[in-house]
Amino acid sequence: MKNYRIHLIRHGLTQHNLDGIYSGRNDTPLCDEGKNQLIQMKEEYEYPHADFVFTSPLPRCKETARLLYPDVKAIEIDGLTEYNFGEFEGQTAEYLHEKQPLFDRWLKGEENIKPPFGESNEEFASRICSCFVKIMDGILKTGSDNVAIITHGGVISTLMANFAIPEGSVSEWLTPSGCGYTLYLSHFLWMSGHKLEAVRQIPSSPEEKTQGNYYDGWDYYPDDDDFDISEYV
Repeated sequence: MKNYRIHLIRHGLTQHNLDGIYSGRNDTPLCDEGKNQLIQMKEEYEYPHADFVFTSPLPRCKETARLLYPDVKAIEIDGLTEYNFGEFEGQTAEYLHEKQPLFDRWLKGEENIKPPFGESNEEFASRICSCFVKIMDGILKTGSDNVAIITHGGVISTLMANFAIPEGSVSEWLTPSGCGYTLYLSHFLWMSGHKLEAVRQIPSSPEEKTQGNYYDGWDYYPDDDDFDISEYV
């Protein structure tokens, strides 16, 4: 049965990343360090081939797409935009801890607590998961083999927590800038339980691309090693 390769990749570094500033929907471009880091990583490691590239419409993701896949025209999808931090946008955690009474409650993940004029965790997850389902359904219909999705760290960790197997929490799928995961999308697994098989970290070293072992280069597993796919289908 055919497996479709889905590559989730986080955008490169921005100055806000380096300064520890909450940056969701701000038009924050890649900083010089971020651009140089991506170029170096592309030279020293291997990013997966992609026939199609989907990207968040924000500049940092579009710039990353151009650097990693210069020969593929990226398709912008609004649903892949990062968390709407509302009044938390542009501030550091230290400042918000002192000035915003809701910040600590939001950080703990209390239900229906959200930044003023922003999204709650539930609203964010619903938005991006609905978008992802539509993308996966479209891939199965069109038969696209290799698809890269360049988006944000919060988007990737939330998608992995909701759709990836082996299973892990949002905090276990935190992703460095310019990195990500390759997942296999199969018609049976998707239609049975809306799950994808996580098989490799991105980027990989050349020696990790061996035949017949999808898990070469994979260093994350949940504590429970007795993984049973029947739990999800």
